Amino acid sequence: MSKKLTIDVCVSPYLYPVYHREDTIVVIIDILRATSAMCTAFHHGVDKMIPVATIEEAMDYKQQGFLVGAERNGIQLEGVDFGNSPYSYMSEKIKGKTIVLSTTNGTQAIEVSKHAYKVVIGSFVNMTALCKWLQVQNKNILLLCSGWKNRVSLEDTLFAGAVAEQLVKNGDNFKTGDGALSASYLFESARHNPYKYMRNASHAERLAALGLKEDIRYCLTPDQTNVIPVLEGKYLVKMS
Repeated sequence: MSKKLTIDVCVSPYLYPVYHREDTIVVIIDILRATSAMCTAFHHGVDKMIPVATIEEAMDYKQQGFLVGAERNGIQLEGVDFGNSPYSYMSEKIKGKTIVLSTTNGTQAIEVSKHAYKVVIGSFVNMTALCKWLQVQNKNILLLCSGWKNRVSLEDTLFAGAVAEQLVKNGDNFKTGDGALSASYLFESARHNPYKYMRNASHAERLAALGLKEDIRYCLTPDQTNVIPVLEGKYLVKMS
């Protein structure tokens, strides 16, 4: 009998070092809103994205003439071209361009996991394409939730559970870790109305207070693209 592959969930970048294995595909999850925005940007024709952890790095790129998206605490920073809303990347002006992106949580998760075997971007908006790709990779999988400033976030764990459930349901070659099992149980309780389930989540409340309820609804709507962004060196590119 062949050895089963592992699928697990890390609920915070702070915990990533205890999960790191060199043979693992890491899926970065920041549903509200970084990974949803990244998938949307590639769907609308961006050529590359450069995720950076700090505002200083983003502003250095800005001085070099790059388009820059940057936000902290859900609010677009002054002097940059984009924030973290998927809607800001539904634009002709991004086609064929390289955009630098720095966010409160999502780009931090990319930074801590950048030395993994492979790093890809996941969200509800590309969920089916992502699951189909993961299913045939024959690699261990870690679903890395960006969370909120190293704390657990409901929406990221919810999506991780949805992916774990899908992969286990469609193949018998995965063994779930306790993180994946817990996240799957969470998704089961929210399956029929994730938007309603999320209404009291802390980050959803933050975005709603900023008038961004449409962002929340968009980011919880599955399968709006087949694009899977993948990290190659310092760049995110569209997986061929």
